[in-house]
Amino acid sequence: MKNNRIYLSPPHMGGKERALLLDAFDSNWIAPLGPHVNEFEKEMAQYLGVKHAAALCSGSSALHLALIIAGIKEGDRVLCPSLTFSASANVILYEKAQPIFVDSDPNTWVLDLAACEKAMQKYNPKALISVDLYGQSCNYNAITDLCGKYNVLLIEDAAEALGADFKSKKCGSFGEMGILSFNGNKIITTSGGGMLVSNNEEYVKKARFLATQARESELHYEHKELGYNYRMSNLLAAVGRGQLEVIDDRVSKRRSIFNQYKKALSHVDGFTFMQEADYGKSNRWLTTLTVNEKVVGISRTQIIDALEKENIEARPVWKPMHMQPLYKKCEYIKSDVQDVSAELFENGLCLPSGSSLSEGDQGRIIDIILSLMK
Repeated sequence: MKNNRIYLSPPHMGGKERALLLDAFDSNWIAPLGPHVNEFEKEMAQYLGVKHAAALCSGSSALHLALIIAGIKEGDRVLCPSLTFSASANVILYEKAQPIFVDSDPNTWVLDLAACEKAMQKYNPKALISVDLYGQSCNYNAITDLCGKYNVLLIEDAAEALGADFKSKKCGSFGEMGILSFNGNKIITTSGGGMLVSNNEEYVKKARFLATQARESELHYEHKELGYNYRMSNLLAAVGRGQLEVIDDRVSKRRSIFNQYKKALSHVDGFTFMQEADYGKSNRWLTTLTVNEKVVGISRTQIIDALEKENIEARPVWKPMHMQPLYKKCEYIKSDVQDVSAELFENGLCLPSGSSLSEGDQGRIIDIILSLMK
């Protein structure tokens, strides 16, 4: 008989979500607006230390609207890290703009600053989408300076980094706009959902307008602009409010899980865990490391396969966008040292990191990995 499946990052309810969800049902606010949407926006803005927020149906929709609000048009160039989930880049194509991919820093795995500046000098981009990878903040002092120097609008993709910070300031609060994701595998979830946040009230008003089919304030349905059905449901916002109450606990648990993996496995020559940047605090959304097959004697894929045989999910890190068939013709600026993002993909491993992971299950994962060394 197989053990219960251990997922990479499953949802983890905090206890109050059910009561809040029932409140939404009982009030008959079963719509993509309502009191829980309004309160979720206020509470998230307060948590992040920003002034305004718009609750949407996904992180991808939030990022798409951010590009529209930024004025990205056909042919405009937009910088984006290559090592990221595809949604960060796909939205650029939605607007028929041109993605320019940038390599990763070999230590922090986030945007390589030298490569980023080269891309700005060479391509004169209109915007930069920074990605706080696996819960690790980018260096926003340096990135903000670069964007100011080259007149590039900054959009922060903090889909993986809610609860993380840069110099004690929350991820999601940098740039002209920040975006969040509440997908089922994120550190808190609304099943599916996202948010666009900003200190610019007009940006957030525009996001809400576009997300409700760009309907004008007329008695009848009047449309002067292309709109989208991107607003968050009141039901999902109720779940999100309950989840937000436990965000600090979720960050603490995931950091503890990372520390336990590192304590148990870092003695293995050839295992290198993703470093925490000295300028911030990661939420450790996923525990990630690289596996040097020549040193360890086994590959990243062998570890994934061994865990899968025991009904445990593990994955490679994101496949870089410049290696994806969809984006093979796009420009890519790599690090001065090597193609860091490609190397991280070839050797990178994500281990189960959900905040509901028990000590016993984590111990079993560790034992399986160590048994492969014998």
